[in-house]
Amino acid sequence: MQGQKKFTDKEVTRFRLSERVPVHNFYRRLAELVDWRFLYQETQALYSHTGQPSLDPVVFFKLVLVGRLENLVSDRRLVEHCSLRLDILYFLGYEVDEELPWHSTISRTRQLYPVVVFEHLFDQVFAQCVAQGLVAGDTQAVDSAPVKANASLESVVPKQVAGITGPYLADSTSDSRPVPAPESIITAPAHQLRQLATHQTTRATQEGAPGAQHPKARLLSNKTHYSPTDPDARISVKPGKARALNYLCSVAVDTAYGVISHVQADLADSRDSLHLPGLMQHLQRRLAANELQVRDVVADTGYSNDFNYVLLEHQEITPWIPVFGAYKPVLDGFTYHASADEYRCRADKPLPFRKYRTTADGTWMKHYRANYQDCQHCPFKASCVPYADHKQLNRSAFDAAYHRAWHRQRSRQGQHMRRVRQRTVEPVFGNLVHQYGLRRINVRGRAGAHKSMLLAAIAYNLKKLLRYRPERTQCLAIALPPPPPLGRFFWLRVRHKLTNRKSQ
Repeated sequence: MQGQKKFTDKEVTRFRLSERVPVHNFYRRLAELVDWRFLYQETQALYSHTGQPSLDPVVFFKLVLVGRLENLVSDRRLVEHCSLRLDILYFLGYEVDEELPWHSTISRTRQLYPVVVFEHLFDQVFAQCVAQGLVAGDTQAVDSAPVKANASLESVVPKQVAGITGPYLADSTSDSRPVPAPESIITAPAHQLRQLATHQTTRATQEGAPGAQHPKARLLSNKTHYSPTDPDARISVKPGKARALNYLCSVAVDTAYGVISHVQADLADSRDSLHLPGLMQHLQRRLAANELQVRDVVADTGYSNDFNYVLLEHQEITPWIPVFGAYKPVLDGFTYHASADEYRCRADKPLPFRKYRTTADGTWMKHYRANYQDCQHCPFKASCVPYADHKQLNRSAFDAAYHRAWHRQRSRQGQHMRRVRQRTVEPVFGNLVHQYGLRRINVRGRAGAHKSMLLAAIAYNLKKLLRYRPERTQCLAIALPPPPPLGRFFWLRVRHKLTNRKSQ
């Protein structure tokens, strides 16, 4: 007989939410994993002792973590999704007939809490990962990736020259003139502005440049333009993708089990190498709080910097960072003598160290120069310096650190470390972007972006912690059969040996 289910939509008088959520459910296990009570003490100073009760801090952090675990970046969709899930309601501590917080309350609470509260929650989860044996601490892989900001390139406007403000009323006094925001003032050095103008002029007149000949094309730069919607967002481009306003997500991952040990939001218009010192400072502090110490740092070429090499080696950390492609470990035709700190050319003439120089970007260089008379009477002058009076060489002030890094990357262990970085930190970025809501930042400002990245990293580590199963050593005991009883022939041989010894 065929059955037909009829729905009557009746009112249930007896219903217990805990009985409907299985014991092995993810959110039920997550509620029991973390002790959330410390959040009350962390946020107590942010509230007054009078007025209406606010949103529970524990409920807020659970809500935003659910948003990252479910890959939901919209607060409206998050509230709607949570109201349809019994396990999430049980995780939040809400009954079926209770109304969830309004989406605007979540947004205002996110702006109220400082970044330090989010970092303390990250530290708590990281400490639990250390206690479970998921973190070794000795080898850390570092990388960064752009994350789209909550702003469009159409909102970008030109910056103002320092000392010149926007239009104001003619009859207004000098005190009533509008004060421009610091982000709207051009602060780039003059030589960078000249290079930018030359590059844009060349691109506009170059045939075949993508989009340059379009009538609505805009040649934008962070040195001359900014976004009033989100002043902290920066214009950046990733190979194979269009330009956009982004933030830079810098991540450090422990290579033992892929646990995120540090995450931070940086400006997208700066080099990766500039963020490594600050990242290492926060990372070492967190590892030291858990009685761990980093020994090796693995990164890509974007972190290649003379200061980074010297800084890590000074802290007794081995930097497995490949040098950039323009570095030449050996100069053709010149030999370096470390004892005298000088180079020798093909004619065996010295090029001694003269002085230190700094480039326009602030990089320290060592200047080597040959004597005028040596070059004028040299038979190799036509091929060595045909258009100069004497030969000059500029090398990095930390060339020895560069040379050691170049040898490390060519070694067998250096190739192994490169593969370790690829299989450790790159999958983490893929998961954060596609599974934990970092495809686009739904808030504005660098502090808000940092909070979003911290929440994504916390959700990632929590899922790692719940899925971890410690390896158990299996012991197998085998019962061996008893030895066979000794026969009469065995005792006769023993008696014969004893008799022979007595006779001797």
